[in-house]
Amino acid sequence: MDLLRFITAGSVDDGKSTLIGRLLYDSKSILADQLAALEQQSKNKEDGEIDLALLTDGLRAEREQGITIDVAYKYFSTPRRKFIIADAPGHIQYTRNMVTGASNASLIIILVDARNGVVEQTRRHSIIASLLNIRHVVVAVNKMDLADYSQDRYNDILIDYAEMARTLQLKDVTYLPISALKGDNIVDRSPNMPWYDGPALLELLETVQVQNDTDLQRGRFGVQYVIRPQTDDLHDYRGYAGKITSGTYRKGDTVTILPAGHTSRIKTIELGGREVEEAFAPQSVIIQLEDDIDISRGDLLVNGAQLPRVDQEFDVLLCWMDNKTLTPGNKYVLQLGSRSVRSVVRDIQYRLDVNTLEKQWSPGQAGLNDVVRATIRTSSPLPFDGYSDLPAGGGAILIDETSYVTVGACMIQ
Repeated sequence: MDLLRFITAGSVDDGKSTLIGRLLYDSKSILADQLAALEQQSKNKEDGEIDLALLTDGLRAEREQGITIDVAYKYFSTPRRKFIIADAPGHIQYTRNMVTGASNASLIIILVDARNGVVEQTRRHSIIASLLNIRHVVVAVNKMDLADYSQDRYNDILIDYAEMARTLQLKDVTYLPISALKGDNIVDRSPNMPWYDGPALLELLETVQVQNDTDLQRGRFGVQYVIRPQTDDLHDYRGYAGKITSGTYRKGDTVTILPAGHTSRIKTIELGGREVEEAFAPQSVIIQLEDDIDISRGDLLVNGAQLPRVDQEFDVLLCWMDNKTLTPGNKYVLQLGSRSVRSVVRDIQYRLDVNTLEKQWSPGQAGLNDVVRATIRTSSPLPFDGYSDLPAGGGAILIDETSYVTVGACMIQ
């Protein structure tokens, strides 16, 4: 079975946590002891129903306030696919948490309250989905039970969102009327909306095609660990362990080692403790080369006609995630894949209004949750791809040199 990573997003109280709880509950993915604990924690609800949002809202502050603060991850599977769900907070002040959760997602479910329609956070999260190049978008119009299951109301929201989707150039958008609280169109088709002839949410998640999202032509393999066993029978063994983020690698292929630029040929590929003739993204493998070359953690083994760019200065779209203000001249550690280099933010060109996409030129600094375009210079050459082209080769983070806290998410332009 393949794996689908997806995230839920939307405004406050749109029902993101309830949706995930309902999905897990109706698909029978909750263990008996979890269900018993959930029933005990929900005993104070006036209507006697189970509070499904408690499945993901695990922090005490979340339960006291009835909101989601941190990103919660849940895992479940069906006979057709495995899933990793990220439940993102809806408050504006937690936008950085939403960016973190969405960075590895192949699909995003954007919830829209049927009573309120498209609001500011709907636009904000849709813009972030566009910036992060999330290829599949599901617009779930929730709380249809509170809108009398009105087809007209659903169509009005669809028209409003479709106009924004065209502006943002969202690639694959699917619309779905649901009620997370009542379970309408979550696991099974709902009889309350006979005018809707599409799939239920779970069927949609099981069948969305994500295999073609992986580039199998341009090979990118980041070295995470160099294996050198100190035993007599493996004295000459030198293996490079890591994950293939894109492309296909075959025994005998010529590879280029970046940033140094040396070339060699693949001697062996090991997958799961045995030798194989080829491997492809997103498999984790050990590669041995025919030549004894100085290769260390963070180096990139690439193949194919299109090599990544190698440079020390580049522009990024940067989501600032720290309470400390970002100003030009600040120094950080930039990490791209397994490679870490010291860097400096040389310039902030503009701040992006994530509600209107307007550019505020020469802002001078960036604050918490700001999205800016900036120029970064690194202390040594760095191989990279454009984020919009190959996200795994163009997505980086900035780390504070003193506290080792991640302060920024970068999308290399």
